[in-house]
Amino acid sequence: MPVQIKRSAAIGSLSITPLIDVVFLLLIFFLVSSRFSEEERELDLNLPSVSEALPATIEPHELVINIDSTGRFFIDGAFRQAEQVEQILRRAQANNPLTQTVVIRGDRQSSWETVATAMSICKKVGIFEYTATMKDP
Repeated sequence: MPVQIKRSAAIGSLSITPLIDVVFLLLIFFLVSSRFSEEERELDLNLPSVSEALPATIEPHELVINIDSTGRFFIDGAFRQAEQVEQILRRAQANNPLTQTVVIRGDRQSSWETVATAMSICKKVGIFEYTATMKDP
């Protein structure tokens, strides 16, 4: 005995017009995008190569301020006055406005006032990433 399937009204009212519209839109999209890729390949360029180029962003080096037991500031092994330290930090901040870091290393015999002075100079010029440590002589 064969099984009879009743057709419902839902299948009879199914419209494929929106499906055809979507297929045509996809077809147009792929035709247009493939044309653009062909135009990019048509122009044969011989681009220059650079061997001595530097990256666009250079890693800033950590600026170290050493403070001896008498409270004198040393940057790069040279004695600096507080005004010179401020100028050096301003220049470093101008070169690396967001990433400049400072390490303040104070001698254990030095007073915390000189370390606090170095920290206030950092804040004054806009460098907020600094660390302060005390070391043995």
